[in-house]
Amino acid sequence: MFYAMPFPNIDPVIFEVGFFAVRWYSLAYIAGLVLGWLYIKRLAERDPAVCDALAVDDYLVWATFGVILGGRAGMVLFYQFDYYMANPAKIIAVWEGGMSFHGGFLGVVIATYIFTRKRGINPLRFGDLVGCAAPIGLFFGRIANFINSELWGRTADVPWAVVFPTGGPDPRHPSQLYEAALEGALLFIILFILFRRENLRRRPGLLVGVFIAGYGIARIIGEVFREPDTYIGFLAFGTTWGQWLSLPMIAVGVFFIIRARRRDPI
Repeated sequence: MFYAMPFPNIDPVIFEVGFFAVRWYSLAYIAGLVLGWLYIKRLAERDPAVCDALAVDDYLVWATFGVILGGRAGMVLFYQFDYYMANPAKIIAVWEGGMSFHGGFLGVVIATYIFTRKRGINPLRFGDLVGCAAPIGLFFGRIANFINSELWGRTADVPWAVVFPTGGPDPRHPSQLYEAALEGALLFIILFILFRRENLRRRPGLLVGVFIAGYGIARIIGEVFREPDTYIGFLAFGTTWGQWLSLPMIAVGVFFIIRARRRDPI
């Protein structure tokens, strides 16, 4: 027997005036970027040797472009290349959703590297601050996915299963909330605790390595409950494309952790 909770029918559009509309999806990105920026400033105050507050202010612009351009490019290249090549005007319609975390991650990595090199900042030490703040954006992004009734989970008979308006009549795992808890809340708490330990904070690249590997693990777990994209489906051994894209992240994250542990603290 299937159980289901009613879907909270929240309008994806907060308000609109004429052709201008403010959506929860856009607000989630703004909240993630702004709160992440404020948190990085707070961390930089505790570790002023990394950079000054003015540099963090300027970084917000770089991070914003990295997230948006990288996230959209990742969606086009990693997930729906044929669709967007047939409908090129849709590439810029970011307000309709369709952002890839893996693409956004690469966009932020590139933006951060260029920014730190131009400012003469140690990229790994600054990357540690960014890694600690990144789960904030992930949390809000997954909540927005839930409100948008997108990226829902597989059919389930758990008491908290939800019938999504776009997911057919069957109750499904609210996998967006699982991912918000794992990729967002839990990973944020882990990094918060680790940052408070000075011996770990003084090992450049360790915290960003924990974030990268931690996200990869959390995403692989979350994909177990998430319905794969219809245009890709299941891959070998019942795996998903999101899981395959997360495997290199775990390897890279572990590499940074081991590298930081083997080097003397600064």
